[in-house]
Amino acid sequence: MTSVTRRRKEGAERPAPAEAQLLAAVERLLKRGEVFTEISVRQILEEAGLSRATFYAHFRDKSQLLVRLSDALRSRLVEMARKWDPSAGEDGAARYAEFFMEVIAIHRENFAILSAMRELASYDPAVRDFYTADLEQFDEAVHKTLVDEQASGSTPPDLDATAASRVIVWGGAQAIARHIGVDDGSGDAVFARELGRIWWYGAYRRPGEQPAPT
Repeated sequence: MTSVTRRRKEGAERPAPAEAQLLAAVERLLKRGEVFTEISVRQILEEAGLSRATFYAHFRDKSQLLVRLSDALRSRLVEMARKWDPSAGEDGAARYAEFFMEVIAIHRENFAILSAMRELASYDPAVRDFYTADLEQFDEAVHKTLVDEQASGSTPPDLDATAASRVIVWGGAQAIARHIGVDDGSGDAVFARELGRIWWYGAYRRPGEQPAPT
């Protein structure tokens, strides 16, 4: 399968000016309420003030542009998950609540982009591969922390780390998307608190299995 991401030059940390203009143009269109599948390349060019030749010098199609737009955002979220240290204190549920407040804020700010990615991933296999690969990285990061916590004796050994990380990561992603879609932001703190407690007490500090009574 052809990659949807564009190979970038070594050491290139920021998009070229024209590329940045195209990315910003799509972001503006999405945040104005345009549906990504209905946005034409011509609209993007008019918004960016660039030529068709310039567009195709940077992107194969608009799907590739959307992937590039969401790339840095998703990398940031995965890096946040990797840096979260469950052994940094026993107030894990409260710390997770703070973590999820930050995650929700990022999702709210970029809701139009993430919604477009989910929409496109539903029927574009290449975009779906990119979208799921990021959640898989998040899943792997959480799985590692659960295994490490089991090794230290903080998480019960009867917990299946593979199943638990899959449930809380993939289920959490869907729950956050749903929450943002139906809540105006007034319920973010409560939602983050409950999600934090579910992760912490449902997995990381779940009570161990009790022996059956004899």
